[in-house]
Order: sequence, then structure tokens, then C-alpha cells
Amino acid sequence: MGVPAFFRWLSRKYSSIVIHCNEEREKQIDGVKIPVDTSQPNPNGIEFDNLYLDMNGIIHPCSHPEDRPAPKNEQEIMIAIFDSIDRLFGIVRPRRLLYMAIDGVAPRAKMNQQRSRRFRASKEGAEQSDLKASLRAELLRNGAKLPEVDPKAERFDSNCITPGTEFMFRLAACLRFYIIDRLNTDPGWRNIEVILSDANVPGEGEHKIMDFIRRQRGQPHHDPNTHHCICGADADLIMLGLATHEPNFTIIREEFKPNQPRPCGLCSQYGHEMEDCCGLARDKTDEMNVVQSEPPNAGPSYIFIRICVIREYIKLEMEMPGLPFAYDFENIIDDWVMMCFFVGNDFLPHLPSLEIREGAIDKLVRLYKDIVHQTGGYLTSNGQINLGRVEKIMVGIGKMEDAIFRKRRESDVSYRAREKSKKQRTKQNQGPSYIPGDQFAPTPLGSGFQPPQALSNVKQSIQEMRSRDLKNLDAAASLRAMLSDSSKQPSPTTSAPLKRKKESDDDEPEDDVRLWEDGWERKIFQSQDFDFRRKLVRSYVEGLCWVLLYYYQGCASWKWFFPFHYAPFASDFFDILNLPTDFPTNTEAKRPLEQLMCVFPEASGQFLPTSWRKLMGDPNSAIIDFYPDDFKIDLNGKKYAWQGVALLPFVDEDRMMSTLSTVYKDLTVQEVKRNSRGDDYLFVGPHHPLHSLQLPSPPCYAEAADIDPQLSNGMAGKIWNDSLCKADNKMVVAPVPIQNCLDSIMNNQVLSMAFKDPAYPEGHIFKAKLLPGAKFPPPTVKPQDLRSNDRGYRGNRGGNHWQPRIGFNQPRSRGGLDQSGHRHIRHHIPNRPPHHSARGYHQQGYQNRPPYQQHRSDEYNRGPRFQSNRGGHRGNPRFNQHGGRGGYYPNMGNNGYSRYGSY
Repeated sequence: MGVPAFFRWLSRKYSSIVIHCNEEREKQIDGVKIPVDTSQPNPNGIEFDNLYLDMNGIIHPCSHPEDRPAPKNEQEIMIAIFDSIDRLFGIVRPRRLLYMAIDGVAPRAKMNQQRSRRFRASKEGAEQSDLKASLRAELLRNGAKLPEVDPKAERFDSNCITPGTEFMFRLAACLRFYIIDRLNTDPGWRNIEVILSDANVPGEGEHKIMDFIRRQRGQPHHDPNTHHCICGADADLIMLGLATHEPNFTIIREEFKPNQPRPCGLCSQYGHEMEDCCGLARDKTDEMNVVQSEPPNAGPSYIFIRICVIREYIKLEMEMPGLPFAYDFENIIDDWVMMCFFVGNDFLPHLPSLEIREGAIDKLVRLYKDIVHQTGGYLTSNGQINLGRVEKIMVGIGKMEDAIFRKRRESDVSYRAREKSKKQRTKQNQGPSYIPGDQFAPTPLGSGFQPPQALSNVKQSIQEMRSRDLKNLDAAASLRAMLSDSSKQPSPTTSAPLKRKKESDDDEPEDDVRLWEDGWERKIFQSQDFDFRRKLVRSYVEGLCWVLLYYYQGCASWKWFFPFHYAPFASDFFDILNLPTDFPTNTEAKRPLEQLMCVFPEASGQFLPTSWRKLMGDPNSAIIDFYPDDFKIDLNGKKYAWQGVALLPFVDEDRMMSTLSTVYKDLTVQEVKRNSRGDDYLFVGPHHPLHSLQLPSPPCYAEAADIDPQLSNGMAGKIWNDSLCKADNKMVVAPVPIQNCLDSIMNNQVLSMAFKDPAYPEGHIFKAKLLPGAKFPPPTVKPQDLRSNDRGYRGNRGGNHWQPRIGFNQPRSRGGLDQSGHRHIRHHIPNRPPHHSARGYHQQGYQNRPPYQQHRSDEYNRGPRFQSNRGGHRGNPRFNQHGGRGGYYPNMGNNGYSRYGSY
């Protein structure tokens, strides 16, 4: 999701939301791998009901990983995907449902971001390939040894992870076979239901999951205390989890570890960048030539994010006594989610004055608490925005814009100054200022090392070196003087450009609109007329309403999108109460191949049918302007190119569809199948109650039957016959031959059927509230925990040091020793002679410290107020004897040693 740094900010501010996963790994005995028995209780101390996999968060790191060499072919990609699913299933161990959702055709509002990502990926991939080829050729010319290019290795283009490509079609078939294999063989899958929503089903993966949860919550047999666990790395899963208002909702994701080593793109070894590659080691027996060929940590580690704990934090932070209207915490959650949209999302650019790294969300929360008393109610209700109340928030943000821009400018200038100073220091310390030569020259170490020879004629050699160096200095001084004389008389045609070039090396490019200066509003408004500004604001307000509906009710319109590259200023949001926010209800999602034409660059045209691909490069094509060869990236005040805005032309949908209508007749049967809209599929094993159902033979929705919730753990919906499931066919052949991974199934007993979520009448509103009977886990957060994350807060020293609960289990009291236990330790630990050092007292034997016994036992018995913190005894009157730090050591006379030495 387009909210960079959101999870980092959230995990630092609300530290108790993260729990590290306790994982059991498969064992290997005598060369035989013993898989994990997932039917056993969960090692994390909690049992999950449903596991939802946002498959794109698994497919991307498995197909083009950043921390290890990329797979050589499609078979290795499939194996990596299966292994990742097995590992996640072993951690979570769902007992009711596994839902696997692949991104299908996205709404038009998301296609702008998809188009930008794929154009960038294609451009960066071409530049990386050219750089790699040139570096490889240079190394080979210099005699370096590099791995031979595998002719069977397939170049993987990540753009193929898009609905409608052959890769996604084969992936859906492989996942279907994988599910059937696990339901037949794995005891942990024995009693669960599995739903597969592949790329031919419209909708983003995480939103297909949320739509399933919303529709199940509205059914009478739904369990309000179902424990959901969703896997995905997108930050919007946190907002979506809050929007469900489910009491037991957990996110599992890979733990982000910064600065992880990456393999070199030339030699696939670790420890250096591709630009610094020297090739493979020629002599692998030499220890000095050994280079790390494996990543230090194989595989990622996973963490849980508890949505219920985030709710506790928000409840403490959003305490607002004395409201003129009824306090409703569920509405406050919805308002908090909506305010997070201002700092960015997949469908709208963030407001220019709001950056998460600058504390934007904290500013919005403080502003909300100050203004909500004047609004007369909450900002949202069931996904509907009250524009009159939101306008008050925008006015408040507009009043802060001047100060935000000035502070941002000061921070940027300071950053540039630090970077410039760092470069200068690095340049100065790049090497020694003087290296002697001749017989005094240093000799290299390693295989070419030779012992030093005896010196001869030392005085004469030194005199020759000095005279030679003086001549070099004189020549350099003469050259500098000549250059300085010529610079005093520059030619009128070249002096000015050179001067500007020199200045531009250190200074930022000139900007006509300087947001940090007074009067920037007038300069902006001079360059943009009033009608344009109002159109921009109207589109942004429509976007806010569309995004909130998308999160709470589903896709309001498949055709709406934000038709600008930049967001308006907060000060432009005035008179927005009566702006239209209605969306047509009769829109449909595009077909997969149509989406490919909207988001792919010409370089990725190999994934399209031949006649469709020609429309991207033919100069006479009516849509040739949608596929520029190059495009500009506007940094828009950012420091890195990936944060900038790709200035691509927007796709004219009417012109695109009219052009594609002329090439539809050229599609083959297989391409027509890839271009169709598909259905979800439900799989159950032979031990599941649904396995005994007799479905009507025609595979169509008109013959669908309602699921009995008593047979499906409360799940509702409609099912009908799957055309790929043959009752008399017990053999299932693997769609892709994968050795030692998936073999053909000879006795298949799995039943698959088409599945559709429960239907609701048009205009139905899903209530954003807790369901009756919902029960939350025991509370975890207390006010001290919230304050301890504030900058500058040092904690309640000398008082009750509360610590958050670690893990899902109930908090346990800390263990301690009584006097008999201390006597036992004192008796059995051997005595050691003291050492006269700063740590002398610590290194003495336990028996030589009689005051320690009584002091420690008193500390345990006198309660938490007198417990130690960082080695110090806070409750003791002599605590400040050493400046309030370190441990308290009783006075033992001349034989005692303090932390700082002997007394």
C-alpha cells in the first residue's frame, strides 16, 4: 500500500502490538525429513479459526527475492510458493478455514498505481540488465572468473504477476493441485475448508478476503468470536482489520530486518555490491579467498500484529471527556482509519503537508481531539463521510501548513549540509596522503607476499625521493596558477554555464514555488486558475468517499479514478459540504487482458496476444500515446526516486475499449479462457461433513445450493458443481512436473465445488459495529505503556514498573528465590579469589558476600517499588551514591570492591 513508514511508526509508538512467532521446524533424521504435525496444538498458545493468505505477498518474494539468489525457472518458483504456504500453515494452524486469494482485476482507481509500478519496473529492469552486461564484459576482459550463464535459466519479468498472463493461469492450476494434495495427505488439513480465489476473480486479494468476512458477519449463524489471522505485508491490512470491528483479528507478516545482505547480481555471492564485484575465487582452498555464498539467515522470520491491542492503544490515546454527544469508540476507530487516508493510500496521493516521518498522524489525532467538540458528531458512519465535519479538520491542517513547510525546509537544508560534510570527510580520508616508493614501497599481503629485502644506500634513496616529490609539487603549483589565471579571463560564451553547473552540484534545482517562503499561496494560485483548483479538490473529496466505501462496504464504482498526479493543499478544502459524492452502481470490472493493456509498458508486451501487442508499438495505433518509451519522475520534494511521481499519461478508457474491440476476434480458445471472469472454489477432504453432498450435475450458478452452516462451521454461501471435479476420476495429474515435490495423485478423495459468498440486496449497508456476544481477549495495554513511548518520557522511576504482556498467554508472576534458595546457591557456588579490577566485587564468590543475601531477599519481599532496574536498587536510600546508576554495593570495609574499584 502507498503508506511508506506506516508500520514502522505504528510498531514504535505502540510497541506491544508485535509478538514474535513461535515456530516448529521440520526435522531431519538419517537424511529423512520429518514434517511438522500441524494437527497438534498451536505452539503459540492460541488456536486460530481462519487463515487468510493474500497470495501476492507470497508470490512476489518467492519469484524475485531480494535476500537470496532468484529461482532459475518456474518450477523453483512454484516450490518456493508451496514451501511458504506450508510454513505459514504450520505457524498458524487454522482449525476451520484456509482462504487463498490472488489479486484479480483491480478497480480503475488502483490501475494508476499499478501502471506506475510496472512502467518503473520495466525501466529499472532494462537499466539493470545493461549495467549487468557491461560489468560482466569488463570483468571477463580483465580475466576475472564468473559463473557461466545457464542457457536453461529463465529470465523472470515480475510484471507477469498480473491477471491475464500465462504465468498466473499456470499458478492457479498449480495451487489447485497443491490444495488437493494436502487435503489428501496432511493430517492438519483433515477437517478444514479451503477456498481458492484465483486471478480470474475480480478484486484485490485483501479486499476479496474482507468482502468474505463482511458477508459472513451478516449471517445469523456466524460466530462473533471467530479468531481471524490474515497474512500480508501491506500496511492497509491494519486499517482493514480495524474496519472489520472483529474482537479477534491478527495479522502475520515477515519481520522487516533492515540492511540485510543481498547477493551480487554477477557472482551470486554476498558481501559486496555488483559494482564492486571481482569475480569468483580462483583458489577456494585458500581461506583468504572464501566468500560468503549463502545468506546468514535462511528464510524470513514472522511476527504477529494484534489488532485488538491497537484498539486498546487508540482507546487510551483518544480519550475525550466532556463530549457534547454520546461517546462511541467504534465510531472513533472509523474516524482514525479515515484520517490515516490523508497520509497516503493506493488510490490517492497524500496531502503535501502530511508526512508520517514528520509525525503527521500524531498531529491529526491532536487536531481531531481539539475540533471534535465543535463538529457535533463523528466524521464517518458505516463508511459514509460527513463532509461538513471533515472540512473543519482540513481547515485546521491548513493553518499548520506554513509552519510544516518551513520546518521541512530547515530539516532538508540541515540534511544536505550533513551529507556534504560527510562526503568531504570521506574524500579526505580516502587514502594516505603520502606513499613512499622504490625500496620503501609497501608490499601486498596474501598470496603475493614476499619478505622484505635489506635496504641499501638509504640516504641517497631518500634524497632522490625528496627531490622528485618537490618537482611534482612545483609542477602542480604551476598548473594551478595557470588554471587560476585562465579563469580570471573567461570567454563570454562559456563562463556563465560553467558557473551555474558548479553551483548546481551543491544546491538544489531552482523551484518557482518555494513552499517555505511567505506568500507561497499567491504564487501557486497565480499559476493555477480557480476552476482548476476546485476541480482538483472535488476529485480528491470524491476519492476520500470512494476509498472509505471501498474499505467498509465494497467497491462503489469500478470505473472511478483520481485523474491527477498531485493532491491539493489542505487550505484549498473550503465549501466542500455540497460537493457530489455519488457513484454509479452499474459498473463492472474490466477483463484480465483489458487490464494488461491499461497497465503494461510496451517492453512487457510478450505477455499479450500478438495482435494486441502490436497496438503498443505501431506508430499508426490509436492508443500509441499510452505507451511512452521514456517518462519523467518528479521527486516532488522527496529524496529518492522510488518516492517520486511517475508522470505517465492517463489512459482514456473509451478510446482504449473501442480500439480493443477490433482485435477481440483474434483471440485463441486458451486466450479467451484467460480473459474470462472466474469463480471461487471450495475444497473439502473426505472427512469433512460437506464431502457427502450430492450436487446437481449442471455446473452453473442457477443450480446452486445453499450451504448448511451446521456442516461448515457456520460458513454460509452457495455452491454448485465444479466442471474440473469428476467423481469417477481418482487420478489427478500434476499440471507442472515438479520432481520430489508434487507427484500425480493416484487415489484422490477431495471434493471441489464452485462457491459464492452470501448475496445481499442492492444498497445494503454493512454495519461497522461489534456483533452481539463478541468477547475481547484480556486487556494488555495500560496508560503507563502508552506514556512510555512518548519522546522524553523516562518512566515512573522508583514506582511500579509495569511491563506489557509478551505473547498470547496470560501474564505470569515473576519467579523469585526466598532465603532458603539463596542459602542453597551460597552453599553450592564455589568461592573464587577476588580480582583487583573495576569488576572485582562481581567476580568474588557468592560466599564472600554475606550482606547480598539479606539485601536481595529484602528486595523481593518489599514489593516492586524496591526492585532493581538496570542493576540499581531504586528503593534503597543509598541508591544515588554513585549517581543513580549501576548496582548498590554494601560497605564491606577494606575487603570490599565497588563498581569503580576498591574503597
